[in-house]
Amino acid sequence: MRRPFTCLAMLTTALMVVSTLFLGTAPPAAALQVVTIRGGTVLHAATGAQCVIGFNARSATTPPTYYGVMIGHCSGTYRTTWYADAARTVPVGVTAGASYPIDDYGVVRYTSNTLALPGDLSLGGGALQDITGAATPAVGQSVCHVGRASGVRCGTVTALNVTVNFAEGTVHGLIRSTTCAEPGDDGAPAYSGTRAVGFLVASTGNCASGGVSYYQPVTEVLGAFGLTVY
Repeated sequence: MRRPFTCLAMLTTALMVVSTLFLGTAPPAAALQVVTIRGGTVLHAATGAQCVIGFNARSATTPPTYYGVMIGHCSGTYRTTWYADAARTVPVGVTAGASYPIDDYGVVRYTSNTLALPGDLSLGGGALQDITGAATPAVGQSVCHVGRASGVRCGTVTALNVTVNFAEGTVHGLIRSTTCAEPGDDGAPAYSGTRAVGFLVASTGNCASGGVSYYQPVTEVLGAFGLTVY
């Protein structure tokens, strides 16, 4: 008397399996990967260049558009595509504008909707520096930068509106400091307390014997594009 029940149960189970195979719900979609970009993050250009984001910034529009500011001699020409990875498979933005020589800044407009864009700086080792605004420092003021090669280095501002000659032309209005730098630190974001100051465009000497660093003021590029750091 139990056999018909067993067969019916087996048939029901088989029908459920068939239903699952042919009519069942699709497997859950893979979660979108969120990429975090903050000051100090390295982006990779379609040209193969590697450049450091100095600071994240945003427009005054509603809703705001988000940008990353960096040195101009690295940012490339208008519409250069930028990627989060060296293999250039994760596009994150395009160059929205640049000025070099005379000035030395570039702006990347973020285009991906899977980005986390905090306004702070990466100091390495998981440490972060909060940034609440931007300012031009005074002579004698302490300033630090975060270099890919030298890490966090600090010094004192010794001059403003300095001119430096490069092979491509002259850059004006730079900030000079006693902060040392090493090869590979190009583009390092510079800050004083919680204020964004600029990004490293040139240096002399080294961190073993002492050096001099030159920064493009961040206030200039923010003003040119109507942006604010946050």
